[in-house]
This record gives sequence, structure tokens and C-alpha cells, in this order.
Amino acid sequence: MKVGKEVKIGGVMLLCIFLSIWGANYLKGKNIFDNNVKLFAVYSNVGGLSRTNPVMYNGNKVGQVESVDFAKDFSGNLIVQFSITETFIKIPKDSRAAIFSDGFLGGKAINLEVGESTIIVSNLDTLNSSIEASLQDAVNQQIAPLKRKAEDLIGSIDSAITTVKSIFNTKAQADIGSSITNIKQSLEVFKRTMEDADAMVNENRQSLQRIFSNVESITQNFENNNKKLDQTLTNLKMISDSLAGANLKQTVNNASVAMQEVAELMTKINNGEGSLGALMNNDTLYNNLEAAAYDLDQLMLDMRLNPERYVHFSIFGRKDKSE
Repeated sequence: MKVGKEVKIGGVMLLCIFLSIWGANYLKGKNIFDNNVKLFAVYSNVGGLSRTNPVMYNGNKVGQVESVDFAKDFSGNLIVQFSITETFIKIPKDSRAAIFSDGFLGGKAINLEVGESTIIVSNLDTLNSSIEASLQDAVNQQIAPLKRKAEDLIGSIDSAITTVKSIFNTKAQADIGSSITNIKQSLEVFKRTMEDADAMVNENRQSLQRIFSNVESITQNFENNNKKLDQTLTNLKMISDSLAGANLKQTVNNASVAMQEVAELMTKINNGEGSLGALMNNDTLYNNLEAAAYDLDQLMLDMRLNPERYVHFSIFGRKDKSE
């Protein structure tokens, strides 16, 4: 049977239409020949999730988003349909489809958080949903407290700068300049003092060396006579113990009584009582003694001048006056 030209043309046209439909679905991420498991999830906000975004399982792409449509109950929720191309994966019924940010560029994807149920999902089932915080949101959550602290710190710095500017007015600057000048002068005086001290030390270096030598010699003598010093200290301790053991109180009392008696005696002498008092206070005895001394002096003078009046001697013997 001979196929007509029209049939061939019609077959080619049908093939082209089929290929166009298949190609268009393929570009949309659909494969009309596959037996993928289609699942649904309901979100209040998809955060920019769109068709052909990947579906991830343990970090590996296992499907893609088929559609994102509003719910027909006018609640504002969004129904996301996605397919699982890896049909060997068994997804528990209590698994969760969580929207997250895939990478730093902000692309969205669905992550399958596998549950623990023993019941496996079927085609066209609906999974629980959640939205994970994006990397930017997490960073913003971490940076927000730092931002507030930085703002507070900037405010404090601004207040401090204002306070410092109010302090460093013209008068304060003049006072600071005067203080710096005084400090400079004090440092110069200190420098000159140190130079004078250094010069004095250099001039008296030999004297200082002799002083140190003497001190060293004295120290050496102390070290050499350490035993004698110990004996001396022991003797002093024994003397101190003897004095401590002696009846010093009685001795002091006796001395006090003796001093009192001497005082009474001196009082009597001053009052002219007794022989010694009369001798000390009566001028007559003094005058008599002075007169006697004068007479004795005259007698000695006369004896020196006229010895014959008092001494008689003869070479030939004594002559009797009666003859």
C-alpha cells in the first residue's frame, strides 16, 4: 500500500507538534513521559520561591517546583506543587517541606526534612510546610544587637567629644599650655639637678670609695668580732638580769630618805642651828680667825727680823747673867 504525500505531511506535522509540546514542557521542567511523585505544600509566604526551583534531600537535588498558585479559598495562602524525580526515595508521611535560601545570592529552594513515620507519602499528598530563616535574616538577627550597641557607642563617643570640646575652651587650652610649660621647666630643673649630682659624684668618687671601704672594713670587723659581741651582749644581759633581780625599789627609797635627811641638815645649817650652822652663819668666828691669822703673820715677820728676841745662843757656851 502506497502512503500518500498528504499522510506523510500530516505525520510530520503531528510529530512536530508533539516535539514542540514535549520541548516546551521540558523547558518548563516537566516530562510528559515520567512517572514522578507530585506533592503539595501550603505556605503563608513563599519568600520568592518560583517554578523550577530545586527540591533538595540531604543536600542533593531530587526534584523541582512545578507551580506556585494562590489557594482558591481566598485565604491568601499559596499552594506549591513540586515533583520528586528520584522515585526510589521513600518519604515518610510526617516529613516537612521547608523553604530555605539556597546560597548567598538569595535563590530559594525546598528542603525535605524527613520524618519518622512508617507511612510513606503517595502521589498528590500534602506535606507539612515551614519557612527557614534566610542567611541574610540570620545575619541580620546576629548583626542587629551589634548595630544597636554600635549606635549606643557612637552616641556615647559623640557625647564624650562634646564634653571634651566644652572642656578644651580657650582658657582651658591656655591652662594646659601653661601646665606643659611648667612641666618642661621642672624637667629641665631635674635634668640640671641630675647633672650636678653626677658631677658631684664624679668629683667625690675617691672619697666615696674610701667611705665604702671603711664601711666594708667596719662590717668585716663586726663579722670578725661577732663572738666577742655575743659575749658582750650576754654580759649586758646578765647585768640587766642582775639589776632586774636586785631590790632597786628599796635602794631608791633609801636614797630618797638620805636625800631628805641631807636636805633637812642643810636647812638647819642655813638657819644657823648647831655648831656647823653657827660657824657658817656667825661672822664673829670668821673675824677672830682672820685676826689670829694676822697676829700670827706679824709674829712670823718679827721673828724673821729680830730672831735674837726669841733665840739665844753662844759659841763659848751660855753665860750666867748673875755673874
